[in-house]
Amino acid sequence: MNTSEWLLTNGLGSFASGTVSDVRTRTYHGWLFAVGNPPSDRKLLLSHLEASLEIKGEAIALGTNFWSNGQIDPQGYKLLHSFELNPVPKWTWGAENWQLTRQLMMPYGLEKEALSSAICFNQRLLIQYRYEGKETAILKLRLIIGDRNFHHQQTHSQELHFSQLLGQQQVCLQAINADQFGTPWHLRWTKGEYSGDAVWYWHYGLPEETKRGLGDREDLYSPGYLTVHFQPGDIITLEAKVGLPDAHEPLLSPHSFAEAVDAEQERLTNIFSPSEQKEKSFHSLSTTKQQLLKAGDQFIVHRASIAGPTIIAGYHWFNDWGRDTLIALPGLALVPQRFDLAKGLLNTFGKYCRHGLIPNAFPDVDGEPFYNSIDATLWWIETLGLYLEATQDWQFLAAQFPIAQQIHKAFVGGTRYNIQVDATDGLVSWDTCGVSLTWMDAVVDGIPVTPRRGKAVEINALWYSALCWFSAWAEKLSQLDVGDAVRLSKQGKRYAQQAEQVKASLQKFWNPQLGYLYDTIEPDDRRNFQIRPNAVLALSLHHCGFAPSQGQQILNLATDRLLTPYGLRSLDPRDPQYIGKYEGNPQKRDRSYHQGTVWSWLIGAYIRAWQRFYPEQPLPFDWQPLLDHFHHSACLGSISEIFDGDAPHLPRGAIAQAWSVAEVIRHL
Repeated sequence: MNTSEWLLTNGLGSFASGTVSDVRTRTYHGWLFAVGNPPSDRKLLLSHLEASLEIKGEAIALGTNFWSNGQIDPQGYKLLHSFELNPVPKWTWGAENWQLTRQLMMPYGLEKEALSSAICFNQRLLIQYRYEGKETAILKLRLIIGDRNFHHQQTHSQELHFSQLLGQQQVCLQAINADQFGTPWHLRWTKGEYSGDAVWYWHYGLPEETKRGLGDREDLYSPGYLTVHFQPGDIITLEAKVGLPDAHEPLLSPHSFAEAVDAEQERLTNIFSPSEQKEKSFHSLSTTKQQLLKAGDQFIVHRASIAGPTIIAGYHWFNDWGRDTLIALPGLALVPQRFDLAKGLLNTFGKYCRHGLIPNAFPDVDGEPFYNSIDATLWWIETLGLYLEATQDWQFLAAQFPIAQQIHKAFVGGTRYNIQVDATDGLVSWDTCGVSLTWMDAVVDGIPVTPRRGKAVEINALWYSALCWFSAWAEKLSQLDVGDAVRLSKQGKRYAQQAEQVKASLQKFWNPQLGYLYDTIEPDDRRNFQIRPNAVLALSLHHCGFAPSQGQQILNLATDRLLTPYGLRSLDPRDPQYIGKYEGNPQKRDRSYHQGTVWSWLIGAYIRAWQRFYPEQPLPFDWQPLLDHFHHSACLGSISEIFDGDAPHLPRGAIAQAWSVAEVIRHL
């Protein structure tokens, strides 16, 4: 049984996901997870349609279900002949005298009203079945539905009911739970007869959640089923859509599915093949590159609370995070030349700068963003610099430079979490217990697994690069007619002087015995000599403060201890704290998250560093295993968040991660 996964998204945070064998193995598997407040408040509405085909009086069950008692029933996967991913997921079941195909498609959900510029949200899933055979057939499609938060399982209770209102070739559905009304939605179809036949299905088993030490059983509800009489060659198209039916919407037809697929292909072509660059047409790219760009687009969504774009960190369970967004931005927006998207993201994060900090997350309703990181701010500066290098958009620089000045002032003068530049050496330090402010941010029982308080190596490498950017920007603006040229020029020189001080102080991180960088200089001035990939991050930035001989030694050791076919380990396997497998309950997994687990996004930093310090030597990394993973493993057509540190480096964590995909796009 093939339990590799597939994913469809719609630009709002809604998604559909399942497995190649069509069996649900996770809480996050279902055909319509809809958002209440894009991209958040996601709820399962339609789990799936349980299909059976009747030919000459014989009923053939096509579904596959795991049950909590360990049974697999029915076992329709045994009749599954093929699965295709592109352009949309397509399953083909069959035997000697018949064949049934099913396709799923989730149209892009962000639309502008024709008579105004108002944005509206359209959440729907299209389903199409085609029958081929020598005999007539009857297809029965039983609706399996729910109304629950996408993190949790649904449990049957006396207080949970589902109302249904049958119309012409459509049924409207809504949950009622203890007098609380759920999300209304409706299903419509092009042919068939609907029969109300309410029944609960108890104790579905979710084996992937069992492995993760989480709730692993679910009850789902069926309000009824659709009966479709098929002649050979017949098609039925269905649409599940959030909201009540609209009398003015176009009629559903057998052509609706193909039209939606064509519209999505056109949308992607318009994004990746601007009119002035038709010679670089999206369709002229290799299949792998097309699929990578398409995978990257799945993470770009609209956030209602800021009325602008953001990037989902990963599917299924992550929301958007500032750090992840800014690290992923070059691959998802700059390389594909989606400069308006990049500008919009940078502008939004800059607009919410407070106390000299860029937010790491936004609230779903009115309220202050979360400023619980030190590096999101520095990644904003680094990414802004890369955007300006790519676009020469000096007008945007002029608009953002006051924010850069605010950040500099806050870091030098001190801000939240005792973040402050040490006046003696110019390095950035922070010292607050109980929080984790760097990307290694796992916390178990209120205690950070990798505290990294004090002066962290990649934070100070980012600070050095930021000062170099500040200096270059002040000098550039002094040459343009924007503000006091003399004052800006003097300011640029001060930034340059600070950068030189920091560059000299970065040598405090050099460990000559190892030929590597200390990971942190702790508040009591002790050095942490663990071999972590943060040293490689420090070499990969636009401005690097380390000498060629040092960079080469660092890369040699990182290649030996940290490099795998899927990215860099987060800790040297020879370290006594190393954990080689990411598995078990949430606490066990969190303890291993940054203690040896492989992170794919780090391969980008490794490549940039290698190209800087070994420009004439071939890259000691074979892309093929990671591309094989992209095409054939975990989530087909995407890249996992993490992998085990130990061989065979099984994929773990989120099945599709933005910065993992972004860094491959950036360098492949």
